Amino acid sequence: MRCFRFATLILGTALLATPGWAQAPDAVAPSPAPEATAPSPAPQAEAPEPANPLDPLFEALKRERNPEKARGIASQIAAEMSDSGSPTVNLLMQWASTAAEEKRNAAALDFLDRATLLQPAYTEAWNRRATLHYTMGNKRKSMGDINEVLKREPRHFGAIAGMAAILTEAGEDELALKAWERYLEVYPADRDAQEAVTKISEKLAGSRT
Repeated sequence: MRCFRFATLILGTALLATPGWAQAPDAVAPSPAPEATAPSPAPQAEAPEPANPLDPLFEALKRERNPEKARGIASQIAAEMSDSGSPTVNLLMQWASTAAEEKRNAAALDFLDRATLLQPAYTEAWNRRATLHYTMGNKRKSMGDINEVLKREPRHFGAIAGMAAILTEAGEDELALKAWERYLEVYPADRDAQEAVTKISEKLAGSRT
């Protein structure tokens, strides 16, 4: 929430010097007419900061139990997050996608690096780079980028799913289970995530018996 700042207006009083010419003893100097002061303009309230357009979508996704309807909401969220609001960054993202499709991974990484530098708050650049690092086999860098995504948007279910997949492949089943449970807090109607939780839970239960 934006903090409103109020400016304090300090009014100074001007001192008038006494005229230097002599006056008769019985003469009374006329009092100067008070200066007219313009009324201070009424403070104008700042326009409220627009609400995050993702908030109602995430709330709807959390409430929805129908998988098909939830998938539609998830697609809306993905579309909203894909737009950086910057034509330059959006163009870099397009170039990165094209380069990745053509297996020009070095070029794709370069475009994504530039996008994260130009707009560090844009989560999708970090998320796309995490995905690219993962496909290139560099899971350490992928996890690093996932952490950057989740610092900026903890509800980014795509990044959470990526984290769960990396942890599962690393044999960190308990951490993977926690990641999937976190995912389902955001996107409870995802059947694949539900199945992943069931599978890992059964595996952990079997290993403890």
